[in-house]
Parts: sequence; C-alpha cells; structure tokens
Amino acid sequence: MPTTTAPDQSLARFESLAKPRLDAGPAWLRTLREQALARFTDLGLPTRKDEEWRYTDPARLTQTQFTLDTGDVKVTREQVARFAIPGLDAHTLVFVNGRYVPDLSDLGSLPAGVTVLPLTEAFDKHRDRIEPHLAEEGEPSSKAFTALNAAMFDDGIFVHVAKDTTLDKPVVLLNVTTAAEPASAGRSPVMTNPRTLFLGDANAQATIIEHYVALDDSVYFTNAVTHVEAGPGAHLSHYLIEEESPNAYQLSTLLTEQARDSNVDSHTVLFGGALVRNNCNPRLNGEGGDCLVNGLYMGVDQQHMDNHMRVEHNAPHCDSRQFYKGVLNDRSHAVFSGRIRVANAAQKTDAKQTNANLLLSGDAEATTKPQLEIYADDVKCTHGATIGQIQDEAVFYLMARGVDRTSAHAMLVYAFAAESLERMKLEPVRQMLGKMILRRLPQGEMLENLLDY
Repeated sequence: MPTTTAPDQSLARFESLAKPRLDAGPAWLRTLREQALARFTDLGLPTRKDEEWRYTDPARLTQTQFTLDTGDVKVTREQVARFAIPGLDAHTLVFVNGRYVPDLSDLGSLPAGVTVLPLTEAFDKHRDRIEPHLAEEGEPSSKAFTALNAAMFDDGIFVHVAKDTTLDKPVVLLNVTTAAEPASAGRSPVMTNPRTLFLGDANAQATIIEHYVALDDSVYFTNAVTHVEAGPGAHLSHYLIEEESPNAYQLSTLLTEQARDSNVDSHTVLFGGALVRNNCNPRLNGEGGDCLVNGLYMGVDQQHMDNHMRVEHNAPHCDSRQFYKGVLNDRSHAVFSGRIRVANAAQKTDAKQTNANLLLSGDAEATTKPQLEIYADDVKCTHGATIGQIQDEAVFYLMARGVDRTSAHAMLVYAFAAESLERMKLEPVRQMLGKMILRRLPQGEMLENLLDY
C-alpha cells in the first residue's frame, strides 16, 4: 500500500519532488518553473473544504507519496502495439512514464507547415510560441495542479500547424505508464506530468489524440496539462482516451483558446483509474467561435470520476455545446460540475449544456451540478441534467420481440453510451471505443457480432 502523509507533509513532499526539476531545460525555463512552484506553494493542495472539491475527496491522491521516473523502465514494441487504434493512419509518439521514446514512435513524414516535436527539442527553436503557454493556469479549481505540472513536467509535445495548412492524419500521443521492472520493494508510486501544446494558426486544420494506458495494475499519478490554441478560422479536434490502471490517479486539464470564427471540438472518454478528475476550460475569445465539449465516462467497482467544465464566452456571436454522459455500475461515483460563463461583451451567445447519468446499480451514485453565470442580456443559454435507471418499459419492448432480458439491458446501455461516439469524426476511433463499451457489458460479445464490429 502507498504511504500516506498529513496535509502539510503532503505539500512539502510535492515541493521536494519539484525542486530537482527546476534546472531541467534551458536557462529561461528555470525562472518559469520557480514561479510555478511558488504559485503551487501559495495555493496549497485542495481539500473537500474547497467548494469545487466538495464531492471529490483529493486526500487519497494528495496524501500518497510519489516519486519521479528514473528512466529504468523498458517497454517493447509488442507491448505498445496492443494499444494501437485499429485502422487509424496516424503520426504516433510514445511516452513511457512521461518520457518520450523515439524508438517506439512512428512520426512518419509531416507535410510542410507542420511541426511535431518533443518539448525538450522545441524549447530553443520555438521558445516564442511555447513560453507564454507554460504559465497558463486553466480551470480555477485546479490551478495548484497546473502550476505543479509547469514546475515539474519532464517532457511533452509541441504541435504547430501553420496558416492555411491541413494535417490530414491525426497525431496520437500514447502515454504508457508501468511500474519499475524489476519491481523494487518499498519504492513509491511514480508521478508523471505530461505537457501538450497544440497550436493552429489561421485556417489550420488538425487533430490530436491523447491516449493514456497502463501495462499493469500499479498505483501511479498522471497530472496532465494540454493547451489548445485555435487561430482565426482554424478547425482543431482533441481526443482524450483514458484507460489508466484501476489503481491509478489521473488529473487532466484541457485549456482551449479560440480566435474569431474558429472551431474546436473536444472528446473525452474515461474508462480506467481509481480517482479521475477531468478539467475542461474552453475560452471563446473571438467573435463567431464554435465549441463542442463531448464526453463519456463509465465507472465500475469503486471508481470515482469527476468532470469539471468551465466554458467561457468572452466574445459575441459564439456557440458552445456540452454533452456529457455517464454509465455507473457497482459502487462507482461520478461528479459533473459544468459552468457556462457569459461575459458582458458576449452578446448573441448560444450555449447549451446537458449531463445524463445512467445508474446500473443501487449502490452507484451520480452528483451533477449545472450552472449558468450570465452578464449579457441578449443570449440563449440552457442547461439540464438527469440521473436515472433503465426503464422497464424499454426492456419489456425488446423482450416482446424475442430478446432475452440480459441482452435487452445491454442493448439499451450501449445505445445510451454510443450516442457520445456519434459526435466523433474519426471512424476508427468510434469503432474502437464502441468495442470497448461492449466489452464492459454482459452479452457484449453477442452485440459486437450483431453490430458487425
């Protein structure tokens, strides 16, 4: 079992982990890291006394003692291959315990105007594009963790798509985490701090997929921060697929900034982890922007999944849509906290937020808190939330047509969850996720054959 510490000791423990990282990278980065560590110290670690953490107890995470990866873990191509997305032609970069591994990656040939580099290689050539984003804090309730990431990140990725350039193949960032081999007795769980910068200039088009996987059931902590910047007229897509160890902790923060007439869609699917917190903070800063925030989470056993949304409308004539669905079984617990904030200048805003939860067990629990914060007077904003179970009438309808009860139940759960997949443009991703959903359901194999997956 991981060693736990008191709150003050926990803060000091994270500080001690961060300090050796201050000198990692070029000289200019040290000042930024020092400032980030100071912010982290001032903010402190969250507790359930903080309103935005009221329904998620971070103590399990914050009181666990972690260590940083020492680079002694070896992963083979065969192990990585099992996480490939079937049928997807992509530029793939593999990270093991937070470190980029070129021998396992397949970047391929990039079109002119596209740059894809590990951050450690991009610092010197692209400092002017990287430095301003490393201090970004993202969603307010998780500032401490984004600051900790800025102070500690070991590696990451820089993706830049130039003006009027289309990247026709997605960039896949496969983040693999595993325990040290051979396992060291008494060794603390590893902590990684992935950092992703995804920048699209005017009229750029591109897609990135962050895929988090585990090779074993070890305890570890992934503290990921992703910054997406869409220039005027850009169309950018971001996917996050989370398949962490059932004993892992993951906290991911996505910050998107949109200029005039840009379009950003974000798709998040959560399957793994013991405690998962997904923070999403789109900012529509230019007139005519459009944003889609789409997500699905499926909890089993005693998993805890917390989705924290904050969509900021800062300019007029912008549209945003939030669609999040949860399927919860056993004693799992999900939290959805969604806020739409419309600034005074953001007239003609059209924003919608929905959260629907399906409980498959009497012990499963969902907490949902949709919120509107509106300072403009000419807007169209709606929100809604539901928590329910499979309707007996729907089950009876299928049984009356020759479907057994278990299969009918599985079909209805799949139909509920698969609606989230329909909003995704990449067919291979939809296919893979559809199979993953079915494999979590009774009679899933039968349905897989029926749906011709």
